[in-house]
Amino acid sequence: MGKIHPENISSPPPPSPSSSPYVTSIRETFTIWMKSLVFHGNGCTVFNSKGELAFRVDNYQEKCSNEVFLMDLNGQVLFSIKKEKLRVFGRWSGYLRGGLKGKPWFQVRKNCTFSRGNVICNVNLGHEKSIESCYKIQKLDRKSSFKVTNNTGEIVAELKQKQSSRGFAYGDDVLTLEVEPQVDQSLIMALVTVCGLISRKL
Repeated sequence: MGKIHPENISSPPPPSPSSSPYVTSIRETFTIWMKSLVFHGNGCTVFNSKGELAFRVDNYQEKCSNEVFLMDLNGQVLFSIKKEKLRVFGRWSGYLRGGLKGKPWFQVRKNCTFSRGNVICNVNLGHEKSIESCYKIQKLDRKSSFKVTNNTGEIVAELKQKQSSRGFAYGDDVLTLEVEPQVDQSLIMALVTVCGLISRKL
């Protein structure tokens, strides 16, 4: 089996100084493999552009669990994601680190039907009280492809099926995630995790 992580490329410039190691001054490309590192677990494994482990997602339980954890390469929890029980619209709350109480860092609300522009979800950041619907998740043509846009309509991240340097597509369980500069990569990965739960892939 060939390598599924990105092909080696020339070394990028160092990231700009930031309070978060997941915000850089360059576009970053991740490879998402829809397989868990935990034996008999459910989740996915994420590599950066150097082929190094960057994130991992596990629920340690059955598929489509109501609680899922986004972790760094060392297994430290970055976000705990919990599905809220609502009668009509689906909603997922993301909490920093391992907590599941208090005010969530973000909330994702699923649209009942696709609106104009194929908007799947609206994302609100709980710590940004003055900004409503900070991000939108929009479905693209392919089944597993979507883009994340900010409140001005700019694309901040895009997910699609991974292709080799020769243009051949990998399997449906290998995806490419591109995150624009100055965007929190861990938050985007948390939103990708929610989309995986919605599509019942995690």
